[in-house]
Amino acid sequence: MSANSNVPESLPRVPELDKRKAYILTTVVYEYIATAEPVGSATLTQKYNLGVSSATIRNEMAELEARGYLVQPHTSAGRVPSDTGYRTYVDRLMPAETLGSEESGRLRAEFMRAGRALDEIVEQATRLLAQYSQSLAVVVAPSKDSQTFRHLQLIWLAERSVLMVVVTTAGVTEQHVIEPAVNVDPDDLTRASNALNRRLSGKLLAELDRTAVSDVLAAMSPPLHASLVDGVVAGFARVRRPEERRILFGGAQHLLDQPEFRDFKKLRSILDLVEEQRTLYHVVLESIERGESTPSVRIGGELELDDINECSLVTIPYRMGDRSLGVLAILGARRMPYGRMMALIAATADHLSQHLTDVELP
Repeated sequence: MSANSNVPESLPRVPELDKRKAYILTTVVYEYIATAEPVGSATLTQKYNLGVSSATIRNEMAELEARGYLVQPHTSAGRVPSDTGYRTYVDRLMPAETLGSEESGRLRAEFMRAGRALDEIVEQATRLLAQYSQSLAVVVAPSKDSQTFRHLQLIWLAERSVLMVVVTTAGVTEQHVIEPAVNVDPDDLTRASNALNRRLSGKLLAELDRTAVSDVLAAMSPPLHASLVDGVVAGFARVRRPEERRILFGGAQHLLDQPEFRDFKKLRSILDLVEEQRTLYHVVLESIERGESTPSVRIGGELELDDINECSLVTIPYRMGDRSLGVLAILGARRMPYGRMMALIAATADHLSQHLTDVELP
């Protein structure tokens, strides 16, 4: 029986590991996460009632090392989990955690303060994830075409100049100047705006292609001049045009508190990736491409990036209804408290998704 309630007393069966080895691996992971110090058999004997001698524990740890679950940084040191050890712990041995109701309530209240503008909401999510995780938070913002069209205004500027303003339900505004080949009647602009809003409001921007927009305008009587129709179609195309999503970072200073990153070269490598952005952007975005809906953990070498092979990454998509909009991620030391991080990122994604859905409502 463990001397600490955070280590599970009942462990599932793990292939190649009997119950005692599974328990010893679990305690080593827990101790190393808590202390950042290699774990020796004496520590386990003193702190956990394993019912066997220190020599037996030492032999079991040696066997776990031989099988690749533990590594020994120095000959005279204790052992630390390997990537395989962490992976086995996360997938099979770690007790499930949930965020407490009080902490979850604070998160929800913080999102309520973010307002309705998409940029504000995403920036708030980044700040909160960094603050609560005490790690580096990474957030990939929604793409434009995943947003929903709310309304459009065609504003007369001059006889042959029209300002087209498109507003999404996430509070994003796009502007486009149209220069038709003929003089424009302001009343025609009002009629066109009303027709487009009536027929297209609530549709995804991705759906508002040339056919969808021109069909609405073609049904107007009297008809609009073709150059004005072409200008409106081009304006929607500009709003929908593909672009690399915005990626936000927060909490890089928290890495300084981790013993693993007191080596400036290691920390510099991570900060260089943050500054460069593109590499982390593609690593994080993979969780949407794989269709994940629950927290995903990639540990050390699984990230396939030498610069962060001592880190782990926890990711989860956030949604609006059944649509994946973007990704939340936590990047920290491999020694991170995985259960806590997975519970936190899942709760943050839930609150973010709910807030975005509330904002989308008319």
